[in-house]
Amino acid sequence: MPKETAVYTHGHHESVLRSHRWRTAANSAAYLIPELRPGRTVLDVGCGPGTITADLAALVAPGRVTAVDASGDVLERAARAAAERGADNVEFAIADVHDLDFPDDSFDVVHAHQVLQHVGDPVRALREMRRVCRPGGVVAARDSDYGAMSWYPEVPGMPEWQDLYRRVARANGGEPDAGRRLLSWARQAGFTDIAPTAAAWCFATPENRAWWSSLWADRTTASVYAELAVQGGHASPAELAAVADAWRAWGEEPDGWFMVPHGEVLCRA
Repeated sequence: MPKETAVYTHGHHESVLRSHRWRTAANSAAYLIPELRPGRTVLDVGCGPGTITADLAALVAPGRVTAVDASGDVLERAARAAAERGADNVEFAIADVHDLDFPDDSFDVVHAHQVLQHVGDPVRALREMRRVCRPGGVVAARDSDYGAMSWYPEVPGMPEWQDLYRRVARANGGEPDAGRRLLSWARQAGFTDIAPTAAAWCFATPENRAWWSSLWADRTTASVYAELAVQGGHASPAELAAVADAWRAWGEEPDGWFMVPHGEVLCRA
C-alpha cells in the first residue's frame, strides 16, 4: 500500500478532476512524445484519471502501459477512460513512487506528470523511477511552478491565493515550486544525461479563462485543499471565500491572462 509521506494537497474533488481530465499528451507531455514508439513499454506514475495515459498507450501500441496511482478510486476512473478509448494495452495498479513494486529494468519509459511536487522525497522517487527504467530508456518528469505563475490584470486577492496555496502545499510535505527544482533533483538522484526544458499553459480566451477561474474558485472552497487550509490554520472559510471571489473576478476580466509554467526533465537511464 502507498506510504503517506506527504498529503496530496488537491485531493480528487470534481473541480480537481475537471482540470486533470483536460490534460493530454499533446498539452502536457509534448517533450516526451519523440521518445514514444510502437512497442515500447511505459510506466505512467501518478496517472490520475488517465487521459494522458490513454494517449501514451495509443502512441506505443502494441507496447504496454502500466499506470499507477496512490488512489484506488481515481484508478477506477482511469480504467473506465481507457476502456472508452479502446486502449486495451493498459493495466492499472496502486503504487507508491518511493517504493515501486516492479523489478529493476522493467520499462523503456517512466513518466510522471505533476507528481514530484506532491511527494515527500522527490529525489528518492526519481531514484525509484530510474531503478525500474531499462538502461538506455528515459525517465521523464514535468511539474508546474506556483511561485512563477503570473496573471493579468492584478485583481485584488489573487496574490493572496498564490501565497496561500504555497503555504498549504509546503505544510502538507510537498514543494509547490517544483518546476525549477527538477534538474537539481534529477542530478541528486544520480542522472548525468539530462535534457531540461520548460513549457507553459496559457489561459486567456473567454472560454478557457472562464473554465480555469471557475475550477479554481470551486477548488478553493470545496476541495481537500480547502479543508487542509482551514485545518492547518492557514485561512478561515471567510478568507477562502474571498479568494474564490478573486478568481471569479479575474475570470470576468476581458483582458484576463494566466500562465502556468512547467519545468521538465528528460533523463537517460
